[in-house]
Amino acid sequence: MKFIFTEKKMEVSEALRDYAEKKLSKLDRFFKQEAEARVAFSVERGRHHIEVTLFHGGMVYRAAEDTSNMYASIDSAAAYIERQIHKYKTKLGKRLRQGAFDKEIPGAGIGQPEAGATGDDEDEAFAIIRTKKFDLKPMTNEEAILQMNLLNHQFFVFRNSSMGGAFSVAYKRSRGGYGIIVGE
Repeated sequence: MKFIFTEKKMEVSEALRDYAEKKLSKLDRFFKQEAEARVAFSVERGRHHIEVTLFHGGMVYRAAEDTSNMYASIDSAAAYIERQIHKYKTKLGKRLRQGAFDKEIPGAGIGQPEAGATGDDEDEAFAIIRTKKFDLKPMTNEEAILQMNLLNHQFFVFRNSSMGGAFSVAYKRSRGGYGIIVGE
């Protein structure tokens, strides 16, 4: 597993990095190809915060934990991601098709933030704070909804393989259920 560490408002010891690598490397057994883990450490008001984002084959797993101890935060985040992998790997295996979890699309799903642009003072209502660019992965509606739930987002943009690769957005409806918007 490839690791990228980020430190915010703190300096991470080598022992803490080694502990995080050891804990998160145990998740490698679920993947056939090498995964990438981005780990962000921070301390705010005495709370130790860790955010782990794991990229593998177009799937993104994310966990953020706050505790009074950084080691406990790492343990909790690793356990949370392991539960996510078990839950969605089982769903994909049963409901969709064999091998859906293992397909590899180069660069798919990995967001590449770009510098944001802000407008003039009078255009502050429409100021763009952040722009993200990412490859749209071809997937079915069910796969898109599973990925949206994995990320705990309200919507998810993807290429709809059941509609010939059309640009689509899956979203959570306020009264329950899901919706799909398909572009032409």
